[in-house]
Amino acid sequence: MRLTVLTAVTAVILLAIITELLRRRQLREKYVVLWMAVGFIVVLVGFFPGLLNALARAVGVASGASLVLFLGVVFLLLVCIHLSWEASRLEEKTRTLAEEVALIREQLAERETVNDR
Repeated sequence: MRLTVLTAVTAVILLAIITELLRRRQLREKYVVLWMAVGFIVVLVGFFPGLLNALARAVGVASGASLVLFLGVVFLLLVCIHLSWEASRLEEKTRTLAEEVALIREQLAERETVNDR
C-alpha cells in the first residue's frame, strides 16, 4: 500500500513539474507530450498496481518490476538516441550559420575597403 501511495504522489508531482516547465516555456511542446504520457502511465501504475502485474503476465515476464525495469531501460535508450539526433542536427545548423556569418563579415569588409578608397 505504501508503494502505491508513493508512486501516485510521485506521478502527481511529475505532472505538476512538467506543467510548470511548459507554462514557463522551458520545455517545448513536442517533449511535453512524451513526458505527460510517462506521467499518466505512472499515475495508472500508482493507482492500479494490478494492471502492471497483469500486463507482465500477458507479455510473459516474471513480474511487474522486471517489466518496469526493462521498459525503463528501453525508454532511456530511445531518449538518448533522440537527444543524440537533436544534438547532431543542431551542430550542423550551427556550422552552417557560422559559415554564413563568415561570408557576411567578408562582404562587409570588402564594402568597407571599397568605401575607404
